[in-house]
Amino acid sequence: MPEPSVPATAAPPLGCLAIVGLGLIGSSIARGARRYGLAERIVAIDADATVRERVRDLGLADHVTDDAAEGGAQADLVILCVPVGAIGPVVAEMAPRLRAGAVVSDVGSVKASVVAAVGPHLPASVAFVPGHPVAGTEYSGPDAGFSTLFSGRWCILTPPEGTDEAAVERVRALWQGLGAVVETMTPEHHDLVLAITSHVPHLIAYNIVGTAADLEAVTESEVMKFSAGGFRDFTRIASSDPTMWRDIFLTNREAVLEMLGRFNEDLSALTRAIRWGDGEALHRLFTRTRAIRRGIVAQGQETAEVDFGRGRAGGGEP
Repeated sequence: MPEPSVPATAAPPLGCLAIVGLGLIGSSIARGARRYGLAERIVAIDADATVRERVRDLGLADHVTDDAAEGGAQADLVILCVPVGAIGPVVAEMAPRLRAGAVVSDVGSVKASVVAAVGPHLPASVAFVPGHPVAGTEYSGPDAGFSTLFSGRWCILTPPEGTDEAAVERVRALWQGLGAVVETMTPEHHDLVLAITSHVPHLIAYNIVGTAADLEAVTESEVMKFSAGGFRDFTRIASSDPTMWRDIFLTNREAVLEMLGRFNEDLSALTRAIRWGDGEALHRLFTRTRAIRRGIVAQGQETAEVDFGRGRAGGGEP
């Protein structure tokens, strides 16, 4: 696949961009902001000393600190790249020193609970524009990031009602500068959509791999030895960060349970079709789902390459 072109953005660069949490997403934002000139100064904030040392070695930021309040004090835009369960406490720590006119955003996969967690802590002079880049790999840590992670991918913004439009545009400009296609929706609608497109698939993957792990002892390594492509892709999904996904399921439980209920109903219908030998129903379902896959590829949200192009994943960009 050819190297994506440099994203075009008419917005002037930020004076100071602060990134809290330098894992896959945070380090990719730092790399992209540096590569595309989106910020004059980048501050990296992380509680892990090993991560901070690696961020310094990689040259991802102009300043690296474990002090969230100090690191965000001069920022024009703060991006929170920590698990959703930690966002509220981090904002509470930063809020007293955030300057008037600053904007805070995040990258969490759940939005309604994040809005509720952040709102009580921010002064009226600081805007909160929640965001969710729908991009990533199963890898984590500052070495996993790469500047083109968001190129051609969606980023969903969910500003609460009454949010200053200039603040929304500041966040939109950053993501467009990173190559993302930006969509806006309500936090509640976001959580319902992501429950079926992301959260429930991850839950299914965790469950299937867990079941296989139980069978592994019974079959004396045959589950691992004869893993087919489908199971291997489930293991890729199920290897995602456990803390992040624990928080996602706990904070988006209503939408996930709603989608699981629908999934279980459809699964019961599929079970009946198999039990009664209803080949027509099976073929009808498989034809419809195949068309959905082709639509995703046609929209540029996946590749038709052999093995889904998985060999490209993992970052490693300096």
